[in-house]
Amino acid sequence: MSVRHGTIGLSEEQAALLESASKFCRDKSSIEAVRRLIDDELGHDPAVFEEMAELGWLGIAIPEAYRGAGLELAEVVPVVEQMGRNLMAGPFLSTTLAAQAVLCAGTEAQKSQVLPELVAGTPAALALMEPHADWDPKNIGCQAVRGEKGIELSGTKVLVTDAGVAKWIVASVVYEGSPALVLLDAEAITACKRRRETVVDETRRSFQLGLDGVSVAEDALLDVSLVPAALERTELAGSLLGSAEMCGGGVGCIDSTVAYLIDRKQFGRPIGSYQALKHPTVDAHLGIEQARSHVYAAAHTFENGREGEIAVRMAKAHAGPALAFAADRAIQFHGGFGFTYECDAQLYRRRALWCENQHGDALYHRQKLASLIL
Repeated sequence: MSVRHGTIGLSEEQAALLESASKFCRDKSSIEAVRRLIDDELGHDPAVFEEMAELGWLGIAIPEAYRGAGLELAEVVPVVEQMGRNLMAGPFLSTTLAAQAVLCAGTEAQKSQVLPELVAGTPAALALMEPHADWDPKNIGCQAVRGEKGIELSGTKVLVTDAGVAKWIVASVVYEGSPALVLLDAEAITACKRRRETVVDETRRSFQLGLDGVSVAEDALLDVSLVPAALERTELAGSLLGSAEMCGGGVGCIDSTVAYLIDRKQFGRPIGSYQALKHPTVDAHLGIEQARSHVYAAAHTFENGREGEIAVRMAKAHAGPALAFAADRAIQFHGGFGFTYECDAQLYRRRALWCENQHGDALYHRQKLASLIL
């Protein structure tokens, strides 16, 4: 059974999660809190992340056998959307994607050990990107070879979000000539050379991860035969949830912009009454609503193979430009103040740049779509 939310059809679970996430994220991630956490070393409030675990959000898309809720990624979408709307920071998305990788390619022993920990609130991260900057997750330079100390790793990962707090990291490597995923525990993570990166979205905490000299036991390798499917699923899951985050960010950006257009007055009337500002605001709203429709269509068809992949890539191709346009207009409408660090509009523009370049930008996904639908 489904319910309606605006023009979007939601399942009962999605509607309930949307309602609870909307209030939680609004209360826990005010714009003042967002700016305060930018200067915080962790970049998020661990107590808030713990509350998310207590609410069961980290286990939404994890089977009941591993202490999760047994739902699907479609039910994670409204939660991430509200996080994006309020620019909420924290390792929720990283942990969710790492869990999907383990769920897809992990052995039964790995899933039984790791997934219940993630559901309970243990942060995790995903290390797929490398300095060559290719979004294809199968283009891997990092290596894993058998050695005297077990499986010896080498190479460098970049843009590893939340690696500073992660207790588990799933990293892609090449093992015996094939793509592989290796599960790094706390000891192995400590042995890695971690360096915090400077990224455009200052609400994020991103790290370079040096794997040279790190050794793990052979049972740290996920099932190699399942890795190609896991990499594909992880890319699509990241694209789906990233699109949801951008749509939420677009709604938050437009809300903030409209409030300013009503409050700011020139020549005795609100500046929002002028068509030069009114019409682009409507265009931004329509762009976000169109992207949001694609996101929820992708959420409902995510498990449907090729149909789901097409829907996800369409959502990612629309969501990035939609948020970028909304944030650009917001900056312009604030005049000279919009280009200062104190203006909140620039936070949404930074988020747009970050999310657009995670798991492929609009052009990348349109190129993938060409081979799927033509």
